[in-house]
Amino acid sequence: MYELTNVDGDNKGVIKLYAISTCVWCKRTKKLLGDLGVNYSFIFVDQLDRNTRDEVEKEVTKWNPRCSFPTLVIDQDKCIVGFQEDEIKEALGYE
Repeated sequence: MYELTNVDGDNKGVIKLYAISTCVWCKRTKKLLGDLGVNYSFIFVDQLDRNTRDEVEKEVTKWNPRCSFPTLVIDQDKCIVGFQEDEIKEALGYE
């Protein structure tokens, strides 16, 4: 089992961000979520040990078969791949 880092904010559902620490689009997605002030959890997949990384990549692949980053999962229902500002805002009720 792996642990995600939680960022406090307004509850807009269960939001999980799978990211790479050096990825510019992942950083922009984190910044957007922070600017919106929503509660979310994230994990930097590239900073995990091999076994944990394999486990997390299997989870990401369920949502995003290409296993690319950022992968944002909202309420175990919706997946947004890449930095899609308008789609993220809409999914979280900001229009």
